[in-house]
Amino acid sequence: MAGTEALTRQGSSANVCILGAGSWGTALATLLADNGHAVRLWARDAALAEALSAARENRRYLPGIPLPEAVAPTADIETALAGAEVVVFAVPSGAVRQVAREAARHIASEALLISAAKGLEEGTGARMSQVLAAELPGSEGRTIALSGPNLALEVARGVPTASVAASTNPEAARAAQRLFIGQPTPTFRVYSGRDVIGVEFGGAIKNVIAIGAGICDGLGYGDNSKAALMTRGLTEAIRLGVAQGAEAATFLGLSGVGDLIATGASRLSRNYRVGFALGQGRALPDILAELGQVAEGVPTTRVLCDLAARSGVEMPLCAALHAVLFARRAPLAVIRELMLRPPKAEHPDV
Repeated sequence: MAGTEALTRQGSSANVCILGAGSWGTALATLLADNGHAVRLWARDAALAEALSAARENRRYLPGIPLPEAVAPTADIETALAGAEVVVFAVPSGAVRQVAREAARHIASEALLISAAKGLEEGTGARMSQVLAAELPGSEGRTIALSGPNLALEVARGVPTASVAASTNPEAARAAQRLFIGQPTPTFRVYSGRDVIGVEFGGAIKNVIAIGAGICDGLGYGDNSKAALMTRGLTEAIRLGVAQGAEAATFLGLSGVGDLIATGASRLSRNYRVGFALGQGRALPDILAELGQVAEGVPTTRVLCDLAARSGVEMPLCAALHAVLFARRAPLAVIRELMLRPPKAEHPDV
């Protein structure tokens, strides 16, 4: 595909625009600049863009990580996208549609599009690649979903990390692989895939399960409870994903169980921290206010429960978390109800 010409050779550089200057967008900007690419980092907040340029550090979202000289922050979306061969959407899932709409007239018709947001759109239940397809007609064959156990701070620090780039177009997925190859010291290994549905659902659902894992730790339950919740949560993810057209095997890979392990066990995870605070008895509005960033698992819980109901898929753990988050049910009471559910086979179809 013509839009990947700059990425046909390992080690070649590209002009990259990253839309979103939160922790994830900044981490990706740092990674790609260190890989030799020219990066424009767009922030909706002009004050943030100015602070990034002045301090050469994102002190608000990713403190302590120097911003490479190859990263040019800006609050002007037209400037950010001028000449971009690759456009990375790293805004929260709830903002992807609006940002794509604003960016549409400035994005080159052959630019590679990478969706790095992990969530589902409230109201529609759409995956991020579906949102991009709606706002950027004709983009399906050059759109990639990037997902995996990718905690932003660790990526920015150069900790060895793996991810998966999925696209319906194998050439686009391979181009994304080449984009992230760093020399001489590679730190971000990317695998290619075709199951966009599975990769996007895995990245979204694990955030919900991570809230539950945090609740377990916040209650002081220990590893038995958390392991059971994460395992059964993964079963629910597979059940719903397959109903939406995903491949079950995808959930056993980096964007499924891999991301779940990282997000459900790390204090660097915003979703885990939300759950931990809930387990300690704190109120959700106070937790989110203190967090100061989007915890994707919170809105995604609503979307998943709606999708499950419409698809006839049973997701008791997601329903329980919905009750804790939005009906203000006490975690202890909800967990007791889960434990008292009628006995079932682990694999009913076997």
